[in-house]
Amino acid sequence: MSRHSRLQRQVLSLYRELLRAGHGKPGAESRVRAEFRQHARLPRSDVLRIEYLYRRGRRQLQLLRSGHATAMGAFVSTRGPTEESPGAGAPGTPPDEGDGPRRPLDSMGVPKTAPDGR
Repeated sequence: MSRHSRLQRQVLSLYRELLRAGHGKPGAESRVRAEFRQHARLPRSDVLRIEYLYRRGRRQLQLLRSGHATAMGAFVSTRGPTEESPGAGAPGTPPDEGDGPRRPLDSMGVPKTAPDGR
């Protein structure tokens, strides 16, 4: 098996630290696992996005360790078929996918990288 790169070792270390910091906080461990699983398929060549996600994870680790965090959750869309029509949401909420042209974004709000790297 090949040796891990420095960035890979940093990401693995961050994963362990986040799991330790989230131990005992409701939803933290499962959220950490889900986030890392979601981004596990990023190509190794996408170093900019990996570094962005790494920095984001470090900030989340600081928040978990600060003592102010008692749990870790995620915002989930609860929109059902009985709710109002698209665009009638609360002020400041982003429009739905079908409300016109938008740049493709992943779940983190980061523009997706084109296959040619641009």
